[in-house]
Amino acid sequence: MAQPPIPVIVLAGFLGAGKTSLLNHLLRNPQGARIGVVVNDFGQINIDALSVAGQVDASVSLGNGCLCCAVDARGLDNLLARLTRPSSRIDVIVIESSGLADPRGMVRLLLNSTNRRISYGGLVEVVDAAEFERTRHRHPEIDQHLRFADLVLLNKIDRAADPDRMLELVRGISGGTPVLPTTHGRVDPALLFDRESLRRRRDTAGQLSFDDLLADDDCGDHLHAAYQSVSFSAEQPVNPRALMRFLDDRPAGIYRMKGQVHFAAPGHGHKFALHTVGDFLRFHRSRWARDEPRRTQLVVIGSGLDADGVRARLADCLGEPDPDDEHCMLDVVKYTRG
Repeated sequence: MAQPPIPVIVLAGFLGAGKTSLLNHLLRNPQGARIGVVVNDFGQINIDALSVAGQVDASVSLGNGCLCCAVDARGLDNLLARLTRPSSRIDVIVIESSGLADPRGMVRLLLNSTNRRISYGGLVEVVDAAEFERTRHRHPEIDQHLRFADLVLLNKIDRAADPDRMLELVRGISGGTPVLPTTHGRVDPALLFDRESLRRRRDTAGQLSFDDLLADDDCGDHLHAAYQSVSFSAEQPVNPRALMRFLDDRPAGIYRMKGQVHFAAPGHGHKFALHTVGDFLRFHRSRWARDEPRRTQLVVIGSGLDADGVRARLADCLGEPDPDDEHCMLDVVKYTRG
């Protein structure tokens, strides 16, 4: 059975924002996942690669230039091929981008990649709360970077003179992108990747159960107060047009959605696994198991979510499509693999 694609997460942010601290935190707290790392530093000596040496299952380090400027889409494919070989048994790949790189170029390379073993796992922009206003003055393009990101981590919040004002400022600039305050780059890995589903990658393509999804949100003693998860389950099938309208106009603060969808559409009796990160959307189609209940089960993850509002809007997506709408699944199929 084909294995699900490996998510590739991009860490971006200006020099000193805390990207390497975040990466080291993930490597020390992988929670069962095998992490492959691409470290991209600007200079002859890759200091960042040295700081994570010995803590990672496989790594590719690039020196003397930014990855987004040094390679085209095919070059990135060749680079990632080393980490996506089945023998590497990697579950998730993290690219730590240079502090001088434009993250938009990096994301475009990933989205244009021809490597079918990978999927886009999101752009995480790390911001230095103590230096943000000075950095923004020197580099006004940071406003565009924040709006382009899927998740903004407002790091070093403990060093900000006025943390509340800084959080409000960055949220205003980000335009609805989830913004989470952090210290020392510490964030629950469950926010960035699904530790339970990744742990099963080597044994199965993943039979998604609601209990498994909820298990991802059991943060234990990890940092979890800064983000929320909202669960939704329904026996009634989903109207594909209504769900696509929801996904095109998602409530503010949503970072990721995952789960399975049971669509009400003649001739489309498959199960559709939903994966979103920021504006990125993908469905994976598979067959229902013989005795598997046909239901929709979703988990929505983000910051500042109106849980009741999210559930209400998802509930509005339930129901049969117009019987005369023969093409109601076209928009879903457009975003479907498998």
